[in-house]
Amino acid sequence: MVTGNIFHCRKNSWPPEEYVSRHTLHLFDFDSAGPPKHAWRRRLNSHANILKEFSITFMEAIKMVRLGIRLWSYVREEASHGRKAPIDPFTRESCKPSASQGVPLGGMGSGSISRGFRGEFRQWQIVPGTCDSSPVMANQFSIFVSRDSGNKKYASVLAPGQHEGLGKARDEGISSWGWNLSGQHSTYHALFPRAWTIYDGEPDPELKVSCRQISPFIPHNYKETSLPTAVFVYTLVNTGRERAKVSLLFTWANSIGGVSHLSGDHVNEPFIGEDGVSGVLLHHKTAKGNPPVTFAIAACETQNVNVTVLPCFGLTEGRSVTARQMWDKMMQDGQFDRQNFNSGPSMPSSPGETLCAAVSASAWVEPHGKCTIAFSLAWSSPKIKFLKGSSYHRRYTKFYGTSERAALNLAHDALTNYKRWEEEIEKWQSPILNDQRLPEWYKFTLFNELYFLVAGGTVWIDSSLPSTNVKNDQDSPEDAQRVDVKVTEAEVNRRHTTISEYSTTSGCNGSTGDGLKNNSDPAVTQNKRNSNNLSEHFKWQDQLDDYDDVGRFLYLEGVEYIMWNTYDVHFYASFALLGLFPKIELNIQRDFAKAVLSEDGRRVKFLAEGNYGIRKVRGAVPHDLGTHDPWNEMNAYNIHDTSKWKDLNPKFVLQVYRDFAATGDMQFGVDVWPAVRTAMEYMEQFDRDDDGLIENDGFPDQTYDAWTVHGVSAYCGCLWLAALQAAAAMAEQIGDRFFAETCKTKFCTAKSAFEKKLWNGSYFKYDSGSSSNSKSIQADQLAGQWYTASSGLAPLFDELKIRSALQKIYDFNVMKVKGGRMGAVNGMHLNGKVDETCMQSREIWTGVTYAVAANMILAGMEKEAFATAEGIFIAGWSEEGFGYWFQTPEAWTMDGHFRSLIYMRPLAIWGMQWALSIPKAILDAPKVNMMDKILISPATFSLSLTETGVRKIANKAKCFGNSVLHCAC
Repeated sequence: MVTGNIFHCRKNSWPPEEYVSRHTLHLFDFDSAGPPKHAWRRRLNSHANILKEFSITFMEAIKMVRLGIRLWSYVREEASHGRKAPIDPFTRESCKPSASQGVPLGGMGSGSISRGFRGEFRQWQIVPGTCDSSPVMANQFSIFVSRDSGNKKYASVLAPGQHEGLGKARDEGISSWGWNLSGQHSTYHALFPRAWTIYDGEPDPELKVSCRQISPFIPHNYKETSLPTAVFVYTLVNTGRERAKVSLLFTWANSIGGVSHLSGDHVNEPFIGEDGVSGVLLHHKTAKGNPPVTFAIAACETQNVNVTVLPCFGLTEGRSVTARQMWDKMMQDGQFDRQNFNSGPSMPSSPGETLCAAVSASAWVEPHGKCTIAFSLAWSSPKIKFLKGSSYHRRYTKFYGTSERAALNLAHDALTNYKRWEEEIEKWQSPILNDQRLPEWYKFTLFNELYFLVAGGTVWIDSSLPSTNVKNDQDSPEDAQRVDVKVTEAEVNRRHTTISEYSTTSGCNGSTGDGLKNNSDPAVTQNKRNSNNLSEHFKWQDQLDDYDDVGRFLYLEGVEYIMWNTYDVHFYASFALLGLFPKIELNIQRDFAKAVLSEDGRRVKFLAEGNYGIRKVRGAVPHDLGTHDPWNEMNAYNIHDTSKWKDLNPKFVLQVYRDFAATGDMQFGVDVWPAVRTAMEYMEQFDRDDDGLIENDGFPDQTYDAWTVHGVSAYCGCLWLAALQAAAAMAEQIGDRFFAETCKTKFCTAKSAFEKKLWNGSYFKYDSGSSSNSKSIQADQLAGQWYTASSGLAPLFDELKIRSALQKIYDFNVMKVKGGRMGAVNGMHLNGKVDETCMQSREIWTGVTYAVAANMILAGMEKEAFATAEGIFIAGWSEEGFGYWFQTPEAWTMDGHFRSLIYMRPLAIWGMQWALSIPKAILDAPKVNMMDKILISPATFSLSLTETGVRKIANKAKCFGNSVLHCAC
């Protein structure tokens, strides 16, 4: 829990008075129009510098040359099939990344659009797995102001800077608009999922304007958080002596980013809806056979607000109305013709033509009066189509259907419900924001890092089954033949890892697929039937309960690493989902539990060594759920054979136990227990000297996949110790007493070996090998202890050892890097020099730094914890930093070069919040005494339980069903 020690941490002060005049703040002190006390802030005229990308050293390039050649070949091969490789370091975006991001729009899992702090709409991720960072400059809000006397008129796009085409003679495009805003007196204030832009007398000195951006991201609300919509509420305050006619203009291109607006066959259509909500639908026909998308831009007409539309205008001559003519019409009249609502659908656009639409909302504002005008944006793309797999319906279609006109209803409901959304958001955020013990920078950074759950590439489907099975025409013949995946039930021999399988193969034309043996033996045939029943049972069970009806959820490792639900990274990020959307977190764990018990025999080439293996080994936790056919073709990652990684299985056990303890969901525990036990038994093969401790294999067999490990490692060994303890605790609660006692016995032996091999008196060495970096101080050496403490389990080591190791990390990995102003470097030598063994050892990983800080909080080192995490804020989010706000990368170097923007792991900041307020369910959970054990022989771990034993476990949960028997007997 938080103590008074936090007061000793230096606070960053970001008072709104330093950005907005007190007079203006007072004018907006109603109806949430003013910016919040705690927020991330920027002036609109702030420079958005180009970010510096990471590059490897000459020696690193020499070591990685073979990998680079193989990766290049793989990227080209995937491109020949019309697919993007999950990792592609060779292709660069045409739009260079800049420090320009802001709060993204919409809820989770239905596609996302980000909005830069200066107002541009960018970072388009409507099609799963694709991201176009270029802004679509025609998408803007603009303002037109005139006074009764007619002497003063103002017209400007509400975004600073000049368009690159400005000044061209008779230009008919958007460069003809009024790009008059300097941004000097306009400021942006971000507190995800809301943002405020305050125009303090720009462009009209006598008009104060607040734009409030609201998206329906509401914890524990599994309906509205799935909605692809956002609201923009403009509050106008007239400080002049004359009444003012103010017209706000919302323009939108029929585009999903990049050059998609030029592909043709797009149609715009005006509409008048209920409750005064009117606007334009923009029907977008996507390229490459992707499902269509429909946008809705709308405004709410009231007694004082008049809404008109221009359904179509173009950026060049050819359309009946051009961008210049549209702007001139607004300059003259401040609105469009009412008959435009009767124009019906437009003619489809021609290839190369850009089709845009506009919505205008105008009102008279009396002297010293106030007025509110609300716009909404919604998009509907009901079907998700993966390149090599099935199609699914997005979560929001459960409530709005699959019609392309759902966008209209989404836009309407956003305008009628946004006030309630704000109330729920404020109720959620207020306790943290009002906690005087917490540093200010932490409060708003905690919420703003959640941007990733929207902008990081998320997919949320409405059920666990595909809507239709779709085969991609571009799939290669080899792919068509290798579609067989077997689900197996097995007993794993402890020493020899032999597997007695009940397997099935089901594929196209009866093919058994690579890696699977066809056998005409009657016993094998019967085994296939048994396994087929298991597979069918999984499908039936999904249809039966749909896991509390919250659908299934995917999120990318990062926009540059296109793999869904990367599990070694989810280990850090999952605290956010568990704390805010626990049902989603449990369903992700169920997905991985089923994956543990499955096997995919298709051959895969692993690029680091050039060797071959099978895609998914039974008993091994997959690295990810796939790229082009998630859930069905797992392990898109193919640099190393992750079935030999040492951290994935322990991380699965630790996450499952934490979630089980936090939710108290016994049904969940029973469902996943067979997979937990199998995952633990699988790891036995890596204990090569019978000391109960797993060993690494002399290659980067962990989440640090460029950092080689020899023998016992602090990172994986600590995770294994924690997993033994978590498995023992869960086994006791589930009712598997024998397994609990086996884990306890192994824990005692393994702990002794771990400390003997790695403890050097002040910290745990990187590994037990004899390489130049074996004695390095690894920032993440106590990852297992972090989860142990987060789950309410007893410490793995005595308190003096834990605090000593964390203090060493703080003194060396944190404070010896720019005085603690950059976060924790992964590896550090005892002489105070950064470990430069590989690119990852010399990097600062943002999510790992947050995790280390969480570990420090749990160890009672709050001052050091917040100083450590503050380095990420200073380097990434502050004005003096590198400009990584709302695109926090996986890593940066000491000179500020980034690797992998918009990355999952920084969500680990919610691990800090978890440590500050551990749930009562965990604090009150039954404790396991690892020393309170019975003497048992060091016999084989055994997955198979007797049917009687399974029934006892199921009856304890009062949920006996076929799922338990099928998974465990």
